[in-house]
Amino acid sequence: MQEALLLAGQGAALGEVPVGAVLVQDGKIIGRGFNCPISTHDPSAHAEMVAIRDAARQLANYRLPGSTLYVTLEPCSMCAGLIVHSRIERVVFGATEPKAGVAQSRGEFFSQAFLNHRVLIEGGVLALECSEMLSAFFKARRANAAR
Repeated sequence: MQEALLLAGQGAALGEVPVGAVLVQDGKIIGRGFNCPISTHDPSAHAEMVAIRDAARQLANYRLPGSTLYVTLEPCSMCAGLIVHSRIERVVFGATEPKAGVAQSRGEFFSQAFLNHRVLIEGGVLALECSEMLSAFFKARRANAAR
């Protein structure tokens, strides 16, 4: 999660919402990403998407079994769908996302009976650090907008 926090900081430095993600398999980082939809003009460029795409390219496989995704913010519905389709085994997230998080905040997407793949979920890892980074980013953004 520490690496995901560093990546979130890189995104924040570019003016992106500070969310970072790393994908780990067999103890090695196989994918890294941070939010970059603004700079890439790509609404799907969430940290999870970027990290999963990175891993899939590196492994030359669209399936990532046995992997764990560490992300600083609870995944949204778009990212949750990708997590299932890529067959990620486990998701560990930091801060909850009360508006759009679908692991626990706005429903429990990953436990839906219709899904053909089960994902283990663990939330709250370094939640305070993850939450504080987001809060500081939005506080600064509001202060700059008021000027």
